[in-house]
Amino acid sequence: MINRTTFFSYARRAPFGGRLTTEQVKGCEAILDACRRERVTDLRRIAYILASVFHETGGTMAPVRETFARSDAQAMDRLEAAWRAGKLKGVTTPYWRDGWFGRGLIQLTHRSNYEKMGARLDLPLTDKPNLVLDLETSARIAVVGMNEGLFTGKKLSDYFHGETTDPVGARRIVNGTDKAKLIAGYFEAFLGALQAADERTPLPKDISDEEAAPDDVPPAESKSLWSILLSFVTGGGGLAFLNGINSWPAVAALALLVVAGGIGVWLVLTGRVVIERRPQ
Repeated sequence: MINRTTFFSYARRAPFGGRLTTEQVKGCEAILDACRRERVTDLRRIAYILASVFHETGGTMAPVRETFARSDAQAMDRLEAAWRAGKLKGVTTPYWRDGWFGRGLIQLTHRSNYEKMGARLDLPLTDKPNLVLDLETSARIAVVGMNEGLFTGKKLSDYFHGETTDPVGARRIVNGTDKAKLIAGYFEAFLGALQAADERTPLPKDISDEEAAPDDVPPAESKSLWSILLSFVTGGGGLAFLNGINSWPAVAALALLVVAGGIGVWLVLTGRVVIERRPQ
């Protein structure tokens, strides 16, 4: 079992570079859940899945369209332009024209792969290809595809078994040797976080719930915000300051403060003002 507080405390440092978003946390959790569901327990294999997703999504850990497009149309336009400009070396068939461009945490590309993965997961991926952009579905695709060799024929057990640990060669599970050494570096960072979080080992002392929490928690869900408001009302004398209001000017001043405070709280709770921790 993985202690997720420990995992995120360590992953925050590397490979996430000291900052952790809600999107990154949800993405990692979806992958860890999918690994548990598919009984992928070797920490090296889990780490390589996480590293591959980190690379494929540009560090967001969220499903993306090929070229990081915001829409299907934009993805197809970008790929068409790149192909016509001769930038897609080795591509002879414009697979994107019928909508079979890459999608997901590990980009599922080409109709045949949508068919194969849809059959494996019992999902209508050829009828509804954008199902691949659903986080839980995409996490399952990443884990199943890499674990069973459904992307290229190469699978995790080919590179991580017994005394064999080959994170550079493992790039062939997804995409030849492209950026293999870079992804191997991400693998080492994720593996370190997973090993520290392994509940079979002593709990590290340098972790905390705060370190494991994302920096961009929605204001309405911020425990610290509610703690501040509650302490203002109940702590440190509470509402005792009201006893000092004994004139109309004081009442008017209080009214202005209440209005200003209400506007401030509204701005925070509606997300127009975002509370973030200072980077450490």
